[in-house]
Amino acid sequence: MKKTTILLLAALALLSLTACGAGDDNTSETADVALNSFYAGLAEKYAWDDEYMVDIEGEMLESYYPGISDLAAKQMVLKMPMMSAIVNELAFVECETEEDADKAEEIFQARIDYQVGDENNPGGAWYPESIESWKDAQVIRKGNYVAMIASAEHQSEIAESFEQQFQ
Repeated sequence: MKKTTILLLAALALLSLTACGAGDDNTSETADVALNSFYAGLAEKYAWDDEYMVDIEGEMLESYYPGISDLAAKQMVLKMPMMSAIVNELAFVECETEEDADKAEEIFQARIDYQVGDENNPGGAWYPESIESWKDAQVIRKGNYVAMIASAEHQSEIAESFEQQFQ
C-alpha cells in the first residue's frame, strides 16, 4: 500500500513537471523527467525487485559503457539483471549539454552493436536468441535525455513509455 502511494505521488509530481508542446527530438525543449521515478514505475509494473535488476556501476559500468562516467550527467539510471537468460538492460541518462547527449547516444549504440556482433566478431550476447533480442534494442533521444532499451519481453512497451514522458 505504501509503495503504491509513493508511486502515485511520484507520478503526480512527474505530471506537474511535464512541459507542453511538441518539438524536435533533439532540442532542449523537453519535459523534466525524473529518471529514477520512471524506472521505479517500470520496476513496479513488471515486478522487478532489487534482487533481479541491479545498478550497473564500478568496473562493470566502464566495461559495458566506456566513457559514460566522463559525461556531465544530471541523472543516470543504468540497470540490468544480476543473472538472467533473458535480455533486459536499461540505461537512461539526462546530460547537461547537447554534446554529452551526443556522446551518450554513441556509447549506448556501441553497447548494442557489441552485443549483436558482426561478420568478424560473434557478438557479446553469445546465444542466438539473446543476439536477436539485442537486434531489437533501441537508443532513443529526447533533447538531452538518452535511453538505451534492450528488453526481450517488454521492448516496445518500455520504449513507448519512455517516449510518452516527453509528450
